[in-house]
Parts: sequence; C-alpha cells; structure tokens
Amino acid sequence: MPLLKYEQIAEDLRTRIANGEFGPGDLLPSGRDLAEQWAVSRATVVKAYDVLRNDGLVVARQGTGFAVAETPIARPAGGRHVGSTRLTGGAPYRRLGAPDRTAPPSRVAHALGLEPGEQALRRIRLVLLDDGSPYSLVTAWFPPAVADVAPRLALKGPIAEGTTLYVRRETSRFPVEGTDVTTVRLATEEEARLLGVDEPTAVAVVLHVALDEEHRPLVCEEGVTPSHVFEQTDNYPMGCEN
Repeated sequence: MPLLKYEQIAEDLRTRIANGEFGPGDLLPSGRDLAEQWAVSRATVVKAYDVLRNDGLVVARQGTGFAVAETPIARPAGGRHVGSTRLTGGAPYRRLGAPDRTAPPSRVAHALGLEPGEQALRRIRLVLLDDGSPYSLVTAWFPPAVADVAPRLALKGPIAEGTTLYVRRETSRFPVEGTDVTTVRLATEEEARLLGVDEPTAVAVVLHVALDEEHRPLVCEEGVTPSHVFEQTDNYPMGCEN
C-alpha cells in the first residue's frame, strides 16, 4: 500500500535525520518550507511532524518549530500493542557497551528459532527513571537473518528512527504479532550491579518476541526490572454475563 503524503514527509525526514543531515538539537525545516516543497497544506506537514513527535524523534520548540530530540527515547521490553508509539511508555536510556554477536540464552535461542550455539546480534540498553536512576535492563537479540542485512544494528550509536522502522526499511519485514511472557526470579550479580540494587533482589523478567506476517522472529527482548519499580496495568472490556 503506497504511503500517504504525510507519511512520505515523515519518512523523508526520518531518513535525513538518520543520515546525519540533522543532528540532536538541530532545527528541522519549517512547516511553510515543507508545504511548498511537497505541494501540500500546512496541516499535512503538521500531521507528519506529529508522527515523528509520537515516535520521540522530534520535539516542538515554541516560536521556532521542530527540532531533533536531544535525548534518545526507548521503551522497556514488551507492551508493543497496536497503535502504541515509541513515546508511549518511552523513557531516556543509556546504551551499554557495543553491540556484539554471541550465543543467546537457551530460551532466547528457542524464541528466535536458533540452533544451539548459533549466534545472534546483541544490543543492551539501560532504561532510566526521570531522576536518571536505572529502571530496566533490556537486552535485544536480533537473529542473523535480520542482523546480516541491517548493518546499523551493529553500530554503538542510537538508531534515530528506531530499530523497528530501520529493520522494516532494510528487510521489508515488520512486526504483526508480539508475545510477552513475564516471570519472576532473583537478579544476578551483574544485573544487580547495573540496576543499582542490593542482592538478593527480586526482578520481573519480560521476554518479548516480535514476529512478522510469516511468523518469523524479528527480535527477542529480555527486560529485567527490579520489583520495587515494576508495575503492569492492563485495561480490557468486560461484558455482562447472560
């Protein structure tokens, strides 16, 4: 399905940001300039910027327009419901180490359909609370079928448009189904150190798997969150029993 005009504008701006034409804090083209360039109304341009703002990629600056966000936003593992955006539940984060390829834990390997010992690309981030303290330790694992054709996943810096959009651009694959499994255990020594908690501390572990339309795994994320900050809320309709 062809993209609508506002989606084309948003995609073009994402690409220009990702390619470094606009860096963190830089002002983006004005609504008037984009409207003239794309031969659209100002309302269409505003809609494009709303998409980017909901993705946490740009911020509005009163009196000057829109600028590239200076603080990257990421979400804890799981909860990627239809209609949610990167801004929904998103928070500042810090990338830990450099992406590398290694054999994942057995349950991650199973979720990705990997053979024992087969390697996946690993990216680790520490999602932060508003005061800058650790909230959730998230390890994202990408199978070779994705990592081999999406080289920026192996770079240390953030991916401006988000990994989901980047992977879609590089592979033409996108998530249509997600599975979240939550378990509880004690934090490992390394997890406790990174999360700034004492041992023993109970943690909630969310294993999130995103699948494409052919039920092939795109990514598996494991999010580890200390019990004192973990909270899960579900809203759902309830009907009257007959």
